[in-house]
Amino acid sequence: MFTKSPADTVASGPTAPSAPVVALTSTPDGARIPHSVGVSDDEFRAALSRLAAGVVLITARDPDYGPHGEDVGMTATAFLSVSLDPPLVMVSVRNDSRMDDLLALQPLWAVSVLSGHQRQIAGRFAMKGRISDRLLFEDLGFVRGEVSGAPLIGGALATMECRTEQRVVAGDHTLVIARVLATTLPAEDDGPLTYFRGKYRQLG
Repeated sequence: MFTKSPADTVASGPTAPSAPVVALTSTPDGARIPHSVGVSDDEFRAALSRLAAGVVLITARDPDYGPHGEDVGMTATAFLSVSLDPPLVMVSVRNDSRMDDLLALQPLWAVSVLSGHQRQIAGRFAMKGRISDRLLFEDLGFVRGEVSGAPLIGGALATMECRTEQRVVAGDHTLVIARVLATTLPAEDDGPLTYFRGKYRQLG
């Protein structure tokens, strides 16, 4: 699936050197950090489910998949701003997932901030055992970003096109930190889609 170097995988737009990878799963002397004693996975999830989060769709173009390439999408709630100067954002992706594999080689990607009326889109790209990404995008309205080449979802509250600057391995996820290269604000009169206590919710 991936046969080219990071620079070769970018069809258009600015290129960037491979982002450095920093591991956070060990101490400075190399000792492994154990799982917190007394905190089960279910307890951890239950506690964090009380934290309301915005919902975004992360998209990127895989130029090496098939004869014409393929768009890849992933619903994310672990997305946030990191810095104003320079403008940096971060998304957390599961290790060895399709998106993690792609973003390790493709430095350009995009974010669509989903509106309250786009719950179906969020569910489509988050479901387990889902169909191919090509079919997920088939009837979805989007435009292709001029900088990233990635899909920007129609009706989103905002879109951002990004270039990875750093990848930080943290447990079973990788934190992808990127510089925002372009933004649009296509929708103004809708509220955000949020995720709270295991469900998508609409504000207002």
